[in-house]
Amino acid sequence: MERKEHYKIFVINPGSTSTKVTLHDNEECILSTDVFHDSSKLLEFPTINDQLSYRMEVLFDFIAQNHIDLSDLDAIVGRGGSSYSVESGTYEISYQLIQDTKEAKGGLYHASMLGVQMAKEMQKKYGGRIFMVDPTVVDEFQDIARITGVKGVYRKAICHALNLKSVAKKYAEEVGKPYESLNLICCHIDGGISITAHHHGRMIDGNDAGGGEGPFTPTRMGTMAVTDVLHNLKHRSDEEVRDLCSQAGGFSSHFGTSNSNVIHKMVEENDPKATLIWEAMKYQIAKWIGEMSTVLKGEVDAIVLTGGLLRFPDIEETLQERCGWIAPIRSYPGEFEHETMALRALKVLRGEEELKQYTGKPVFDPKSLFGE
Repeated sequence: MERKEHYKIFVINPGSTSTKVTLHDNEECILSTDVFHDSSKLLEFPTINDQLSYRMEVLFDFIAQNHIDLSDLDAIVGRGGSSYSVESGTYEISYQLIQDTKEAKGGLYHASMLGVQMAKEMQKKYGGRIFMVDPTVVDEFQDIARITGVKGVYRKAICHALNLKSVAKKYAEEVGKPYESLNLICCHIDGGISITAHHHGRMIDGNDAGGGEGPFTPTRMGTMAVTDVLHNLKHRSDEEVRDLCSQAGGFSSHFGTSNSNVIHKMVEENDPKATLIWEAMKYQIAKWIGEMSTVLKGEVDAIVLTGGLLRFPDIEETLQERCGWIAPIRSYPGEFEHETMALRALKVLRGEEELKQYTGKPVFDPKSLFGE
């Protein structure tokens, strides 16, 4: 197939109250915006999947009102999440992938499950190929990291894989070494926090960021003793506990808001409660970085930081103080998800990257270990 000079790629990333969209001409981003959704309207829908028609209506209205020409789209990339676990890569969005995502086969209940569904709806209207890149359920765990103390229960790999893999490769390029030759601890620090160990190009361990494991965050309760959960949360419904793991925990629980700008301003004004809780979050991040250093047996080339909370310099300063002895720290504030999704789709269109097919089977099968 003859290669084109220019490819037009549309990227969709659904969040809790908005859908971020970008439009790319080859490597150049020519449009970037958040299409907001009325939170009171979203609350009318019983499930995240039920929001699809409303979100698409708002998105199509935005495209029309701003006279955005999508008639010659080559590809649409939808943020992936909630399907069965997959290997890292770029995937063609198939009927099976959409169905498994809608049914949350991977165990994650999050707005990202709308990404592949929205891409399909866009394709119906504008055409083009539809892709998913490094979803939240990328699983490269070593088997020893999967084991728990309860028979038949295994740890899951659920994290900000897209951004983590992106900055890991960005760091590798900057130091002039293959990503596959490095040992890295990569941390996404924002409303959700993922801390992962990368061994020679594979993300072999990390916290289950979607399941409430790890440091508490602006929106998530983080790791707690099971006995504390049973004693203190037994009066709450399953849905309420799940919300504490995804949107109602952390700052939301302590302050009634997850707005980090508000909390950090309180810290700057020496509010004792805000200061202690903010410092505790940083303390827990450092503890999990230390845990990942043991996964890599102390052989760590760098600690790579990314995410929106790095706009507050004291976070990196604290991690330098507590973890700088482990390895050099490199910081990439913000997120690189959209540029990564567009670039990976572009590589597929140019024939520079292999397109993978979703199998409908999880990466990890317990039968491979114990015949369960």
